[in-house]
Amino acid sequence: AHESPEERAWAVLKKMTLDEKIQLMQGVKGKYIGNVRGISRLNIPDIRMHDGPQGFRVTKTTGPEGSSTCWPSALSVAATWDSNPDGLMVQWVDAMAQEFKVKGANVMLGPGVGIARVPTAGRNFEYLCGEEPTIGAKLVAPMIKGIHKNGIMGCIKHWVNNEIETDRMQVSANVTERTRFELYYPPFEAAVQAGVLTAMCSYNRIGGEHACQNPKTLNEIHQQLGYKGFIMSDWGATHSTVQSINSGLDQELPVAEHFSNDNVDKAINDGEVNPEQIDDAALRILSSLFKSGLVDTPVVG
Repeated sequence: AHESPEERAWAVLKKMTLDEKIQLMQGVKGKYIGNVRGISRLNIPDIRMHDGPQGFRVTKTTGPEGSSTCWPSALSVAATWDSNPDGLMVQWVDAMAQEFKVKGANVMLGPGVGIARVPTAGRNFEYLCGEEPTIGAKLVAPMIKGIHKNGIMGCIKHWVNNEIETDRMQVSANVTERTRFELYYPPFEAAVQAGVLTAMCSYNRIGGEHACQNPKTLNEIHQQLGYKGFIMSDWGATHSTVQSINSGLDQELPVAEHFSNDNVDKAINDGEVNPEQIDDAALRILSSLFKSGLVDTPVVG
């Protein structure tokens, strides 16, 4: 009988120690922008994440300057409105994903689907929507499919209301429920329907609460949008152990500060985090790895 990815993930989870589960929730220093150690005894590969939404970002550890292809920006490609299955956008993302794969990365940290509300916002150029969520929702599916076709995972970001860079670690986007659902959520929802396997929560606060420990918005992506994958923090966007885990954050990047073994063990021993929450996080990560094909066909570039 062919087991589903979820069944395979559950079978692996049952063989894991608590430390191994926590290990999947922790970024570590390494060659790529984001590195998570796999569980080699259970055939679970390392997760190797790299920027970004419009090409492979050169860093000292991944190649000399000039060794990466400079692709057109996501905003330029979005301006074609080309959602054809064999159109420009699909060719663009397919070629980018191939470059990530041959360079050994198995998660492409994109697409970005913020909405351009502030003309001077510093990341408009790498977001897929421009100011139009309907176009973004239409274009995100071929992008996700083009990434997945190459046997690596895409990452939808940044959840949510990350529409301005100024003071981005503290600024609060105060958005009504109706506005969130009508204006900001459609591209994310389309990505979920296209089968995106990873998502990144943002630096900003929403309604005064940090995005990566925001029970309202982290609940909405799972419950209302039907997202089944895992949620990683933006780099340094985790602000707590207990609240983050209980709100549904699965992974802290780039390194485990709040999600260190000591902090998570203490939270469990103090009764503030239920061990089932750790199981849920590990299960979401494992399921994504099985669904993507990365367990059966690891990226070796």
